[in-house]
Parts: sequence; structure tokens; C-alpha cells
Amino acid sequence: MRIGIDVGGTNTDAVLMDGSTVAAAVKRSTSQDVTSGIVAALAGLREQRDFGSADVDGVMIGTTHFINALIEARGLAPTAAVRLGLPATASLPPFTDWPAHLVGAVQARAFLAHGGHEFDGRVISELDPDELKRHAAAIAAAGIRSVAISSVFSPINDEFEQRAQEILAAELGPDVAFSLSSEIGRIGLLERENATIINAALRELADGIVDGLSASVSSSGIEAPLFLSQNDGTLMDVEYARRYPVATFASGPTNSMRGAAVLSGFDTCAVVDVGGTTSDVGVLTGGFPREATGEVAVAGIRTNFRMPDVLSIGIGGGSRIREDGALVGPDSVGYRLTQEGLVFGGDTLTATDVAVRGGRGVIGDASRVRGVPAEVAERALAVIADRVADVVERMRTSSAPLPVVAVGGGSVLLPDELPGLGTVHRPEHYSVANAIGAAIAQVSGEVDKVYAISDGKRASVVDEARQEAVDRAVAAGADPSSVAIVDFDEVPIPYLPGNATRIRAKAVGDLALGALVR
Repeated sequence: MRIGIDVGGTNTDAVLMDGSTVAAAVKRSTSQDVTSGIVAALAGLREQRDFGSADVDGVMIGTTHFINALIEARGLAPTAAVRLGLPATASLPPFTDWPAHLVGAVQARAFLAHGGHEFDGRVISELDPDELKRHAAAIAAAGIRSVAISSVFSPINDEFEQRAQEILAAELGPDVAFSLSSEIGRIGLLERENATIINAALRELADGIVDGLSASVSSSGIEAPLFLSQNDGTLMDVEYARRYPVATFASGPTNSMRGAAVLSGFDTCAVVDVGGTTSDVGVLTGGFPREATGEVAVAGIRTNFRMPDVLSIGIGGGSRIREDGALVGPDSVGYRLTQEGLVFGGDTLTATDVAVRGGRGVIGDASRVRGVPAEVAERALAVIADRVADVVERMRTSSAPLPVVAVGGGSVLLPDELPGLGTVHRPEHYSVANAIGAAIAQVSGEVDKVYAISDGKRASVVDEARQEAVDRAVAAGADPSSVAIVDFDEVPIPYLPGNATRIRAKAVGDLALGALVR
């Protein structure tokens, strides 16, 4: 059996999966320290179905810890960005487009050095060890504890990043953590560098969070391996999470979409995940979330690492209702819904209250919302339906019919049909689809490179890229017999010489528990 847990801004959901069957499912309020909410959710599972430690093969958690830390600019480590590319790239140094408050939160220091490659592997300039040693002295003097290293076209050739890390580590000692852009982002220097800096700033926090999550599971008497959900709906072990906390940023909506695919039977559909604070809308293609193809802004910072194509709006079960129902959100009472919502004895009119008043669900004490005028509830629910329908329409890429699947505890806010979109499908266990998505998650490997393809060599280059993606998935812990290519893109780049072609291949396989080695 597996346990899936998803920590949201309002609720912490947990499921016990016996194969593909949901053996137990609970929803508990997210605690301020988060980990005690996980303990409460695990206790709730045992109340429904008692199980021993030996019965559980793995625990999979999707968490908002890291994205919240960045958005709130808290717990971030002092960080230096070292870019290898001189004499090129000097016009836009690191941190150029960062919000000022985040620059201050990471005590940002930027350093430019020689190095870097062209897309075809040609060297821009040779690495200068003495230059890097001078930078190391300045980093040490500033009290920097985490370093992000980026090099021009390092996803194609990471030699200079690796060598720079060796030189800097020898000067700075073992207490300084390093993040390499070739291991985190895709083609595109500034966005890849930004993602790497974010990862570096979260490295210290990652140790404490991973230790806390592990402790919350072990204190519940569960000794099974712990895994965290990644942005693309696949898994990573705790050691990988310590090194790459940025990979968890979009695990919440991704888990919901993967859970929706399993529960609904649709492998291509729009998924509306209505939580307590926001509604996230994404599209499933072939059972996996459609990934954003361009840059993704995170806390106002442009990045280009693996992220699902998701639009979020401030509508959820805890959204405040104002102006006689004409204004819904975007602010929410969040995890305080069970204290502040009218149906729970509070004094704040929320979206959950108007859903109960409108007969959409049985939640709390319905008698407490009898004083809410019916027209206020109707108006608010109509606003919710129109805004969600508008977002779904914006996510469509063709005029072909697109089924709509609603999941999340707040999906009772939606009508049985959305304007212009037809039936809203609510599968069994829809309220804990996010935890189910975490429990059934697989393991992936991805390649995203620019190749110079000579005449007659296309087939061998494509095969090489596919095999590298498969090898990465197996190295990440996938059962080799289950790995398959699920996504493949091949895009010629006409403005570069040498028949330059960008190839992206993604392989996915089932987790081979106990075989994960980093």
C-alpha cells in the first residue's frame, strides 16, 4: 500500500491506496507549522483503516512549503550568483529583473567570470581559475552560504559549471552549498539562471523542511521511504529534494491533475482544482499535465524549469464574499475557514457559505446561513461559474470538445454545467484527488538540448536523446521494464548554423521502491 499526502493552503489531504483502490481518505485543516497537520491526517487514515508500518511501501507528499517561502521571502539563504560567459552576457548581470524585496531577502551578490560555450560546443572563453578564486574570497567575506553557478549553454556542455564548482568549493569549504543551472533549467540563460538562484536560496530551508516531513511520518509509526512530488507529476526522493527544492513548486495542481486522470478515466481534459484559497485550471494531455512551453513567472521572477501550464484565480472555498455577492475573493480566510465561515459558527461570509445556501453541498451547520438572501448566494455562485468558465476557455488550444473534470474539496462551488463548456464531471473521491495523484505518481527523466544534426544523422541523434531520457528515468528510480517516452518535441532553429535542432524528450516509468539511488 501507498500513502499520498497533499499539503494545501487550507487543507491537508491524505489517502491510503491499496493498488489502485482508495482504502481510506481524510481531509484535515492545514496547521500553521504544516507538519502537525500531516500527523493529524495520518491519524485520520488509521481511524478509517488500521495498518502497520510493514503494510506501507512508500509515502508520497506534495507540499507548498518551498513556493510559500519564496513568495513570503522568508527563510532564504544569503546567495551568490556566479555566471560564466565573459566577455559575453555582461550587459544584463544576474538579478537584473528580480523584485527588490527578494534581492534583499537573499542578500544578493552577483559575479561575472570567463567561460561558457556556444550551442555547438565551441568555447566562448576559457575558464580562469584565478578569477574564480578572487570571487570566492569576496563570497566568503560577504558571509554567503549558497552559490548558484550558471554558464552559457550549459545544458549542452556542463564542463565549465562542474569545474567552477570544484574550484569554488576548494576555496569556500564544505559548508557552502552549490546549485548548477545545467541540472535545473532549460535553454535560455537568464531564466535558467533565475531558477538556479531560487534553488540555491532554498537549499538551507530544504534541509529543515525535509527533516520535518520525515519526522512527521516516522512519529506516526511509519518507516516506509518518503518521496516528494515534482512539478511534472513525478516523484523524487528526499535527498534529491534537499538538492532541488525548486522542483516542488507546482506539485499541488500537478497532483490534482494526475489524480483527476486516474479517477475520471479521461486522459485528455481540462481539470479545475478548487481548493480553499485558489482554483487552478490545467489541461491533461495523454494523462500528464500540459507543460508550459515558455517562461513561467514565479513570485515575479522569470524562470524556465519544468512547470505545468496552469492558470490560477483567487476563488476557493474560503474566498470572502462582498458587495451582495458581486465580488468573490481574491482574498480568503484560508485554513481558518472552519473558524471564520458562517456554517462553522464564524462571522465571515465565504464561498462555502453561499454554496451551502444555494444547496450545492452539506457542510457545517446549514441553519447558520438561512439569513443570507437567496439572491446573494445565486449572484455569487454565478460569478464563480463565469470566472472559472472563462479561465477554462483561455486554456483551450483548439475548438475540439474538451471535457471538464472538477476536483478538490471546493469544487462544490461549481454548477453541474459550466457556461459554454457543458457537463462538469466530478469523479468519486474528487475531494482528495490531489493526494491520490501523489500516491500514484511515477518517476521521470528528461532531456532538453540543442543538437547540430549533420546530413543523414537525424535518426541516430533522435535515438540518442530518447535513450538518454530513458536512462535518466531509470537512474531516478524507475523500473526499467516500465519506462516509456511520453513526450517528444523536435524543433529546428533556423537562425543558428549547422542544422541546429532543439530536442526535448521525456520518459516516465513506475517507481521501483528500494531501487532509488542518487
